[in-house]
Amino acid sequence: MSATAVAPHGTGSGRPDRPEPGAPPPSHPGTIRPRAAAAVVPLGAASAIMLVTAAVAGVVAFTWPLFLRPDAALSYTSLAPIVIGAILPLLIALVLVQISNGQLDIKALAMLGVLTALGAFARPLGAGTAGVETVFFLVILAGRVFGPGFGFVLGNTTLFASALITGYVGPWLPYQMLATGFVGLGSGLLPRRPRGAGEIALLAVHGAVWSFVFGIAMDFAYWPFAVGQGGAGFDPAAGPLENLRRFFVVNLVTGMGWNAGRAITNIVLVVVLGSPVLRVLRRASRRAAFG
Repeated sequence: MSATAVAPHGTGSGRPDRPEPGAPPPSHPGTIRPRAAAAVVPLGAASAIMLVTAAVAGVVAFTWPLFLRPDAALSYTSLAPIVIGAILPLLIALVLVQISNGQLDIKALAMLGVLTALGAFARPLGAGTAGVETVFFLVILAGRVFGPGFGFVLGNTTLFASALITGYVGPWLPYQMLATGFVGLGSGLLPRRPRGAGEIALLAVHGAVWSFVFGIAMDFAYWPFAVGQGGAGFDPAAGPLENLRRFFVVNLVTGMGWNAGRAITNIVLVVVLGSPVLRVLRRASRRAAFG
């Protein structure tokens, strides 16, 4: 028997193989690789259909004056019950579909209630002066963590609950609910890949963009009835493009300052508090083992 022992791994030396210079390090089963932040509450086919239906109904509620000649008896205040009467059954149906499909369990419903309460009590912290609004921050982050369906429902329930708490109930409420629901929906539909600073930057940009979209949508819902016809007002006989041109002329002067204040508020809150709040929401979802 030869005195020279056979080296392990067949290297001809007495030590294990080493990677070639410049080669990537070997992967190990226990290696943790960064992965995309998947939504905690998934969106099935039936839920997606209900969500699209609710979203389309919301868009129609905001944009119908562009395509239909409003009747003389129809006003901003008479439209509000119609809008809320259409959107509430869709919201309830969306939640029931997600529950029946196992996408939304009792723990996720409890989280929805907790976040709705937190958002409702956070809204009075921003009085709305100069566009300072604190209600969108939590909706944006929750939509990011829990998904588009959850974010859409949370936006609606948060505005509804906050209106009951503050007494700020009026014909504008269903439009505010829908517009805030779109904020949470959009947050849940953002690309899942960015994490860390990239994710915070993405959410800050989203919050800034939707601050302007929210303000423009709310102003447009009221504009056909507030400004009146003639001049820069709504003209039911004009086409959609002409009415849009008139509206943006008015909105540029009267509303962009408020929208900018809302955008700055969202950017500051997301940049300063976004990372810790996202960690808390994701840790809570893992501890609760949703779904």
